[in-house]
Amino acid sequence: MSEYRIYDSIKKGKKHVSFHTPGHKGGGALAAFCPACRGDVTELSFTDDLGSPSGAIAAAQSDVAMIAGAKRAYFTTDGSTSGVFAMLWALKGRGGKIIVPRNSHKSVWNACRLLGFEPVIVQGEENEGVLTPPDPAQIVSLLAADEDICGMIAVSPDYYGNIAPLEKYAEILHAYRRVLAVDGAHGAHLAFGEDKKLYAGAHADMWVDGAHKSLPTLTQGAAVFLNDLSLEEGLIEGLSVFRTTSPSFPVMASVEFGYKYTAAHIAQIARVKGLALSFKAKFPDLTFYPSGDWSKLCLDCAPLTIDSRKLGERLEKSGIYAEFADGRYLVFYLSPSTAAAHFKKLASALVRALKVKKLRGTYVARKKMPVPARTYSFLYALGQPSEYVPVGESAGRMSACNAGLMPPCVPLVAAGEMISEAEARALKNAAHTFGLSDGRIKVVKKG
Repeated sequence: MSEYRIYDSIKKGKKHVSFHTPGHKGGGALAAFCPACRGDVTELSFTDDLGSPSGAIAAAQSDVAMIAGAKRAYFTTDGSTSGVFAMLWALKGRGGKIIVPRNSHKSVWNACRLLGFEPVIVQGEENEGVLTPPDPAQIVSLLAADEDICGMIAVSPDYYGNIAPLEKYAEILHAYRRVLAVDGAHGAHLAFGEDKKLYAGAHADMWVDGAHKSLPTLTQGAAVFLNDLSLEEGLIEGLSVFRTTSPSFPVMASVEFGYKYTAAHIAQIARVKGLALSFKAKFPDLTFYPSGDWSKLCLDCAPLTIDSRKLGERLEKSGIYAEFADGRYLVFYLSPSTAAAHFKKLASALVRALKVKKLRGTYVARKKMPVPARTYSFLYALGQPSEYVPVGESAGRMSACNAGLMPPCVPLVAAGEMISEAEARALKNAAHTFGLSDGRIKVVKKG
């Protein structure tokens, strides 16, 4: 197996004269500003074509498929989102509905809207303020009651490191001759070593990895994987529809690098796991969410009576940036590239921040998230006459959109659901949301 096929192909044209895109031509002002642009090329005779690969890209995808334990791998430089869209495209014609967990990323909901799938929403129980994956028994009930369900798109791991019971999902779905797709955007690192049993690829028919989220890969670098070859034609077609026709070769090369480098340096995973355990041991009085994924370090700020967003802001003054804060949890994302020095700096900054007395008493507990009342279907609500109203005045109205907090991009309310007082208040008070426009939310018109 050649080490880095795409990068090697880029190097072949290092001194070529560019009369092709991109416009920076590999030199000039941009090269002085960003020397890395010299490797930013397009589809040429020495680089291959992502849309129809036959050379370096095809070989690299084959190598990565082998590493991930898949029959096929397809790179994308559009993040996991284009992969999610392509997977749902591959399910067209197999049924008009798909099982969608409540804590799915907004790309799943957008794909349902665009492709005309009715999401059959399932909501798991809450554990310490975090929605968990739905119980397999819920999946059985849904499949038994509706033949129009083509399958399920699960999310595993989620933003907080919950691992879905994928093995059980697969067993149930396959018994009903349905498809298991997985949005594994946050779980590429689970493809390696002892964690492979938790990896989406151990059970899914097709799945997407956001390689850039947890491997040494550039932002937007991702890969879609396939094990059920009956879906191959549809998946390739979906990728041709949703992937860019101008893929970034440096990003593509970094996807290949991320998998191959990690496979060759698995000991780094054990090292970071050990560092994370040592970090927690230094703070025995702190509470962490019981993540099933080692790369999610979720500090529970409720026992500290501190709003996690305020603690995050305090840490940023010391140069420490977390992935996100939701009010209760301050979530730090680890990867095989996390260094001992990073933990040391976090520990020092945390000690200083926790001494700030004015942070205490800022935490406000959030009520348990209810299962929203559904009056009409998702697709029906999207197609009805609608209007925008101030979100603070939207309680009791039917939502004509999906709206939630960012991160983690999970809808508090979905189209077709009635907006509760608690949801309206949470959306109104949130610093970052999706689905709102200038503090207003789209609702179905009355009458």
